[in-house]
Amino acid sequence: MSTLIDPGVIAAHNAPLLRHLHNDYAHLGEQLARRGVDIETVRAQVAAFGVAIPSWGVGTGGTRFARFPGQGEPRHVFDKLQDCGVIQQLARATPTVSLHIPWDKCSDWSELRQAAASHGLAFDAMNSNTFSDQKGQAHSYKFGSLTHTDAATRAQAVAHNIECIAIGQQLGSKALTVWVGDGSNFPGQQHFRRAFDRYLESTRQIYAALPDDWRMMLEHKICEPAFYSTVIQDWGSSYLAASSLGPKAQCLVDLGHHAPNVNIELIVARLIAAGKLAGFHFNDSKYGDDDLDAGSVSPYRLFLVFNELVAAAHEGVAFDPAYMLDQSHNVTDPIESLMTSAVQVQRSLAQALLVDRAALDAAQECSDALTATHLLKAGFQTDVTPILQRVRLDAGGAIDPVGAYRASGYRQRMAEARPAVVGGSGGIV
Repeated sequence: MSTLIDPGVIAAHNAPLLRHLHNDYAHLGEQLARRGVDIETVRAQVAAFGVAIPSWGVGTGGTRFARFPGQGEPRHVFDKLQDCGVIQQLARATPTVSLHIPWDKCSDWSELRQAAASHGLAFDAMNSNTFSDQKGQAHSYKFGSLTHTDAATRAQAVAHNIECIAIGQQLGSKALTVWVGDGSNFPGQQHFRRAFDRYLESTRQIYAALPDDWRMMLEHKICEPAFYSTVIQDWGSSYLAASSLGPKAQCLVDLGHHAPNVNIELIVARLIAAGKLAGFHFNDSKYGDDDLDAGSVSPYRLFLVFNELVAAAHEGVAFDPAYMLDQSHNVTDPIESLMTSAVQVQRSLAQALLVDRAALDAAQECSDALTATHLLKAGFQTDVTPILQRVRLDAGGAIDPVGAYRASGYRQRMAEARPAVVGGSGGIV
C-alpha cells in the first residue's frame, strides 16, 4: 500500500500525545466499567465500522451563486483517490470511495481499481447522474430524466444507469444509488401520477439489470432543483417505489433531504422495520439541504439516528445499511472536513453503544419518560474521544488527524503539483 503521508510524520505527531491517550483511555474505561460497559467491546465495534467517502467530496463545493476553488484541488478521479487515501491513512474510518459517473469516468477501470487498492481503498456504491446534461448528450434532462414525457430521453437515462452498473462490476461495487432531480417548478407543469408511473417504468428496467448480489438505493429529496414538486420527494414515495421494484431496491436516507423539523430517526426506525433501509448519506443542515459537515449543527440528531441502528442490532433485527458522507465544502479544506465528519459519525456510534438497553427497555415499558431520555443523554454526553483516538492509533493512523495532516504539508505539496483552477463559476459541484 502506498504511503501518501510519511509515516514518520504521523509517528512524530503521535509521540507527545501517547501518554495522555493512555491515561484518558484508562480513566474512561474505569468510568464505563462502573456503568457495566466494557470499553474494549465498544472499541472493537467502532474499529469495525467504516463510512464511504464521496469522490466529489474531496473537491471544493459551491453555492448557486459562486464557487471558490481551493489550492491543490484534484484534477481527475486518480487525484481524488489519492486525497481519499490520505483521509483513510490518517483517520482510519473511510475504507471505501463512492464514484459519480460521468464525473469520474476514466479510460481504464482496471487501472483505477489497482490505484484504489494501492491507497488501501475499495469502492462503495455507484452514483448515476441524470440531473445535468453532459457534452454530446442526445437528449436534455432540463425537464426530467427517468420521468421525462419523451420516451427517448427516459431510455437514455435508463441506459446511463445500466452503464453505471457495468462500471461498478469492474470495480467491485455492489450497489447503485439512483437520485433524480425530476419534478416541476409550476403548478400544472407536471401530471403527478403519470410522472411517478414513468419513474417506476424506468427504474424497473434498471432493476432488471442489477446483478443478483447488488442493491438499488433510491434516494429522495424534498426539493431542488425542482421547487414546486419533486417526483421522489420523501421517504413515502421512495418506499412505494422500492416496494414496487422488489427486495433488491431499498430507501437511502440523506440527512439533509427532509423538511425542517422532520423526525429523521423515526423514518430510520420505520425503514428498518420494513426491511427497506438501504443506508445513509451523512451531512448536516440548518435551513435546507445545506450539505454541511456531519454533526456540525445537530450532533444529537446524528446520535439519535445511531441510537435506532444500535437498538435494532441489539434486538437482532436483520439489516445491513451502507454509510457514506455527502457534503459540500465551501470554506474549509475538504480533506479536513471529511476526516472530522468521519470521526463525528464514529463518535455517534460509540455514544449509542453506551446506552443501557435493558434500562431503556424497562423505562419505556413503564412509561418513565424522564428516565428514558436521561439514559439517552448519558450516552450522548459521554466524551468517547479516547476510544476514537485509540482506534486510529491501533490501525496506524493519527491520534489527531487534522493536526497531523497540517503538519505533513500535504495541501501545500498538492498546490504545487496540481495546477490552480480558475474560480468564479456557479453551481454546487
